[in-house]
Amino acid sequence: MIVQVLGCSGAIAAGCRTTAFLLDDDVLIDAGTGVGDLALDALARIDHILISHSHLDHVLAIGLLADSVMRQRRADGRGPIRVHALPETLAALRAHIFNGVIWPDFTRLPSAEHPVLEFVPFAVGEVLRLDARRVEVLPAQHTVPACGFAVDGGEAGAWVYTGDTGPNPALWMRLRGMKVAHLVIETAFSDEERQLAYISRHLCPAALGHELAQLGGSVDVHITHIKPGELQAVMQEIGRLTSPHRIRALAAGQTIALGG
Repeated sequence: MIVQVLGCSGAIAAGCRTTAFLLDDDVLIDAGTGVGDLALDALARIDHILISHSHLDHVLAIGLLADSVMRQRRADGRGPIRVHALPETLAALRAHIFNGVIWPDFTRLPSAEHPVLEFVPFAVGEVLRLDARRVEVLPAQHTVPACGFAVDGGEAGAWVYTGDTGPNPALWMRLRGMKVAHLVIETAFSDEERQLAYISRHLCPAALGHELAQLGGSVDVHITHIKPGELQAVMQEIGRLTSPHRIRALAAGQTIALGG
């Protein structure tokens, strides 16, 4: 299995794409602006979208993707793209995006019988089986209902994505029983803005250090969701942390191999 980083920025600017990961060639994990860099044929191969929460930087490509691939998937006889998320997230998508005002309801287009999107609810703790892949839904603590994901990489260990989260004791409790090979964790703000990070339930470097202290072993840690223009400052602060883990900034275009 391969995870390709399509976007990992906390907002947009030249060269910055918001959160989206491509698992192999048919599963999206979050659907930020990074999705738009895929070719049309690659977009049409996506059969599943896993959404961590309802905020725009993680969901805005869903509707545009549906519009782009609807005709090609119909011509190819492919079924709907399954959008997997917490029930509250799916309700937010229906109410605020796929409402006929912000965007057409692609769960009923091109017809109610054969839509291009199908919404599929899940719960924290549930294990999703996507063909041969196993993805566990992890807890997150954010300003809206949210979650993270762990992609099972077999004996090599899991690729874990925290989603947007503030301090999250339940996550570390779960990860103590899991072999983690790669941890993708957000650090949206610098320590100078730690109060904003606290209010918005994101992490800053000081909070990141406290969170990583709860993760055993020595893990490849990838920092995501840094705001444009803040990468150097945030990573300098993270560099001053004392940690057994190998901590680097995530970058669009990066690929991570899972399993054998």
